[in-house]
Amino acid sequence: MSGIQVLTFSVEGMTCASCVGRVEKTLSSIAGVSEAAINLANETAQVQYSEPASLTDMIEALGEAGYPASTNEITLDVEGMTCASCVGRVERKLKASEGVIDAQVNLATEAATVRYVNGAITPAELARISTELGYPAKVKDGEDLSKQDRKAADIKKLGRLTLFAALLAFPVFVIEMGGHLVPSMHMWIEQNIGLQNSRLLQFFLTTIVLFGPGLRFYTKGFPQLLKGTPDMNSLVALGTSAAYGFSLVSTFTPALLPEGTVNVYYEAAAVIVVLILLGRYLEARAKGRTGEAIRKLVGLQAKIARVERGGEVVELAIEEIMVGDLIHVRPGEKIAVDGTVTNGKSYVDESMITGEPVPVEKGVGAEVVGATVNGTGALVFRATKIGADTMLAQIIQMVEQAQGAKLPIQGLVDRITSWFVPAVMVVAAITVGTWLLFGPDPALSFALIAGVAVLIIACPCAMGLATPTSIMVGTGRAAEMGVLFRKGDALQMLQEAKVVALDKTGTLTQGRPELTDLVAAGGFDEDEVLRLVAALEAQSEHPIAEAITRAAVQKGLKSAEVTAFSSLTGYGVEATVDGQQVIVGADRLMKREGIDMGTLAQTGNALGLKGRTPLYAAIDGKIAAAIAVSDPIKPATPRAISALHGLGLNVAMITGDNQGTAHAIATELGIDIVVAEVLPEGKVAALEELRKRGKLAFVGDGINDAPALATADVGIAIGTGTDVAIEAADVVLMSGELTGVVNAFDISTRTMRNIRQNLFWAFSYNTLLIPVAAGILYPAFGVLLSPVLAAGAMALSSVFVLTNALRLRWVKPVLND
Repeated sequence: MSGIQVLTFSVEGMTCASCVGRVEKTLSSIAGVSEAAINLANETAQVQYSEPASLTDMIEALGEAGYPASTNEITLDVEGMTCASCVGRVERKLKASEGVIDAQVNLATEAATVRYVNGAITPAELARISTELGYPAKVKDGEDLSKQDRKAADIKKLGRLTLFAALLAFPVFVIEMGGHLVPSMHMWIEQNIGLQNSRLLQFFLTTIVLFGPGLRFYTKGFPQLLKGTPDMNSLVALGTSAAYGFSLVSTFTPALLPEGTVNVYYEAAAVIVVLILLGRYLEARAKGRTGEAIRKLVGLQAKIARVERGGEVVELAIEEIMVGDLIHVRPGEKIAVDGTVTNGKSYVDESMITGEPVPVEKGVGAEVVGATVNGTGALVFRATKIGADTMLAQIIQMVEQAQGAKLPIQGLVDRITSWFVPAVMVVAAITVGTWLLFGPDPALSFALIAGVAVLIIACPCAMGLATPTSIMVGTGRAAEMGVLFRKGDALQMLQEAKVVALDKTGTLTQGRPELTDLVAAGGFDEDEVLRLVAALEAQSEHPIAEAITRAAVQKGLKSAEVTAFSSLTGYGVEATVDGQQVIVGADRLMKREGIDMGTLAQTGNALGLKGRTPLYAAIDGKIAAAIAVSDPIKPATPRAISALHGLGLNVAMITGDNQGTAHAIATELGIDIVVAEVLPEGKVAALEELRKRGKLAFVGDGINDAPALATADVGIAIGTGTDVAIEAADVVLMSGELTGVVNAFDISTRTMRNIRQNLFWAFSYNTLLIPVAAGILYPAFGVLLSPVLAAGAMALSSVFVLTNALRLRWVKPVLND
């Protein structure tokens, strides 16, 4: 399907897994929507769609379903508008922006009022859109409320409502339950307050609780019930209404009830509302902590930068930076956006992006990344990527998309919750009927208690939170460790993998040849030989020649004068260096020139068996040294492969090297399976063969790895690789070391284990406690679960699931770079 767009936005009113299913069904039913993934933990919808679907269609459909998209309205101060055409230009551009519902621009006040969907676009992005159009804009002071700010305000409000409800419900609970539990208190109430007066007081306080803080359950629950799509709010509304309604009859028209059944249950209705509000308050606070990783990433951004404007260096908010601006960075400052250094030299700490602790040297022409920290030097760089295009913004987007994804395991939860709430209502009805028919006197009271308890305890909050909270915390923690899950289902697929296949060049190795050995013959000095050979090789552009030249530069050896340079095709090179005849090449060149290699022949053969490329140097007709060049193994590779074995994985290496060299490297590293002499186009076929051993993960970094990354069950791209490889991958490692692969497997395993624990708890809780609430223990033990205890247990189950998921925040990397 062409023209597919992905939109993420906030949805209000979702409280349980059945709500999630309903929102997903609503969005999926819109023509043009190909996929909708709903996340209860962060209350977002991630929608893939194309024409004829539009954001307006989604908002209307969600509103009709009772789960409106969360919207906001802000005012932008816009400069530079001089006429009606300017107004029209700005208005059209804003209206056409993804996530914008409406925009009104006023020339007289130089302001734009924009209504947009929360999560789909930010106020800062709206300001940038106008600025890039040529009309500088900024958010009016005090209006740029982030999603986190709104959440914090909502949590505070919920806390106040809970406290208010608790203060009102406490006297009700004490009067009613105290009278039942303490005979003397019952007598005191009857003598001093009067039985009817105590009921009227309870009625007054409970009514305020139900139609004040508890009103949300009725305004959402009953409409959903009437639509035939009951949710958690419907269960709470039905349960508390039953208790409240029965109490009203007992209070004002007791003659309508059978003799012996007159009783009030105001305390049950009031305390249930308090406990569920408390549960939601604790839930909201815990859910707020699940997004900690995103907030940390956002917090890395610089707020202001020193930018050249009009020949002066001025401080500007990063939202006002334009592509092409020259930005000055002082020692110790954060780099504002991505760019290219034009002046200066410094070391930059990029650990917050790559996870690698060693600062990276930056000079003219070097790329710098926004949110990294400059060292002791001063830099000037030209902005190349701003806003949503910066690396940090891309990382945040990847993490958010992974957090909003639906794993295959979630399908089980969806199938169950689609019928769960209606099934609970049926069970509650059967429970009431059974007690009325077979229960002891007063049967009506027992039936009411059991029916309300079933409705309250069965709310599937814990089920809905079990998977998304673990995904949010797990992928967030992974991002902090430099592991980005671009596709959410990779989180589940990775821990199911049996084989991990590694591309050799650039993945296991550094990706470029280095001089590894230089063994001088008797009578020759190693450094002198290297100086002469490097001077000769500097005339060649071959990668091996560059490795030798680089080694001499690193040692600080002086250059030498080279004359009469000649390339001997298929053999090597020769020249006169500082007046000496020097030749460098393979053993066949030495044989052709009649040079006796002596013991260095065995030295060269031994180096070849280690997977290195042996060369020989002769000076003035005498053998001078055996030289070995290879693409060196990355320092962390042996530890990473050992750790992968420790996780129970088979490790395979795919390389274009010959069998001898490949097996030498595999033996050195302890690799289980070697697939050698593979051309780039043959990698996909090699992976298909390896897949016969079980689910397969492939790790690569180059452009020619993109098809293989896409073919594997899970493609893992080394972050130092190409953009093409990263786009094809399911998981991206921000560092260039294999340690990230180990950490990715570990966090995947831990997160899936956490999800299974949550699902086990959620399903077990409902499976075990619904029969108890219905009264299954009463015939044998005389135990009937109070609706108040049912509400407490229901709230506790959600808090337990969230707390268990939050443990993932403290997962330590298995290996550090």
